[in-house]
Amino acid sequence: MAGTATMARTGAGGEAAAIVKDALLHALVTLGLSIPIVSYRTDAGQGTGLVLTSRWGEVAILCAAVFGLRLAQQLFLAGRSRHRAKADPSAPAAVSRASALIAPFTLGIALTLPALAALATGGLSESRYWIDLGILILTYVMLGWGLNIVVGLAGLLDLGYVAFYAVGAYSYALLSTVFGLSFWICLPLAGLFAAAFGVLLGFPVLRLRGDYLAIVTLAFGEIIRLVLINWVDFSGGAAGLSSIPRASFFGIPFTAGEGGFAATFGLDFNPMHRVVFLYYLILALALITNLVTLRMRRLPLGRAWEALREDEIACRSLGINTTMTKLTAFALGAMFAGFAGSFFAVRQGFVSPESFNFLESAIILAIVVLGGMGSQIGVAIAAIAMVGGPELLRNLGFLKAVFGEHFDPNEYRLLLFGLAMVAMMVFRPRGLIAEREPSVRLGAAR
Repeated sequence: MAGTATMARTGAGGEAAAIVKDALLHALVTLGLSIPIVSYRTDAGQGTGLVLTSRWGEVAILCAAVFGLRLAQQLFLAGRSRHRAKADPSAPAAVSRASALIAPFTLGIALTLPALAALATGGLSESRYWIDLGILILTYVMLGWGLNIVVGLAGLLDLGYVAFYAVGAYSYALLSTVFGLSFWICLPLAGLFAAAFGVLLGFPVLRLRGDYLAIVTLAFGEIIRLVLINWVDFSGGAAGLSSIPRASFFGIPFTAGEGGFAATFGLDFNPMHRVVFLYYLILALALITNLVTLRMRRLPLGRAWEALREDEIACRSLGINTTMTKLTAFALGAMFAGFAGSFFAVRQGFVSPESFNFLESAIILAIVVLGGMGSQIGVAIAAIAMVGGPELLRNLGFLKAVFGEHFDPNEYRLLLFGLAMVAMMVFRPRGLIAEREPSVRLGAAR
């Protein structure tokens, strides 16, 4: 009995130390992610350079908040796990709980990016570069999570994912300009149209797999793009569609006059209000995509996707309807691409077929493969690296001191980034987070 009690205390102490170490690691990573935001600012005529700022107090508060939130989350999950184990030792225990959720430091940086950027650059207007970069990264995070349903969970190689992105963008553009519908009505409609196209693509490829499936989906993406270019009366042709209405804050426009956002809330008018609103809008859409994916993985449909990914023949032998499994994967992944396309249209105010070429599909697929197929947090990290990496390498001033004043970092930043990706695929061929954890794990038999 004494030995058992000692082992229990040792196990509890080890678990507590692991929880504290995990929270401290998240706080340190938050500090690392905050450095580019608080240490870089845009100077007129001088580009973006490294400068020392006095905003480290705010960063310390953020790191402390992340440490506390992560610690509380881990303690809560550990307590709930012990309670479930005590109630029923043989009950299934969820494996991908906190590890599958967005890490608190990533969410903390995402939520506070506008404030940190404004503090670092001296004002909200001067921080537009960083907020626009955050919007772009979150758009690709959402697209990566949508494609991860098709490629990472169901194992269906889709090279035409950008077609659903285009359907969502053009659906919003046409519904808002022709019928005068608001953004909040067009957003779900764009997702439904994209999901319908996902089902339309799913039917011809039900009996295909591997390279043949990739060729058909690639052709589908090109068909959509060529239709948009040549159907001038419908889509505007190569010139695209312009004058797309802007999004409003639940009916309140971001205008300077009476009845606008600033006047309604008693603020001084600033065009950046709309940009910050768009940032939090795409953040909310991305989080919804992540939450739905995590919930679907624990449902029988999510288990069917994973079974289809591992072995389609065994999946059929178990009585799983592979037709519905494939169609639901295509439809759900396409729906989230439609939501992202609708956001893209409202942000740009202009859409054209050239924005939806094969390179976009290749980038999104590379994000999924680089992050680790089936891994939510891996896809998010890969999107940050692939989209934000080239931007951070835009001004490598220290290289001029090494190679001379005539060295232009912009000419080599994509080369350096490409070499880093090749090295990544050599040393981590299955992605940043390559573990394929099961949705549930059966407890020990009594």
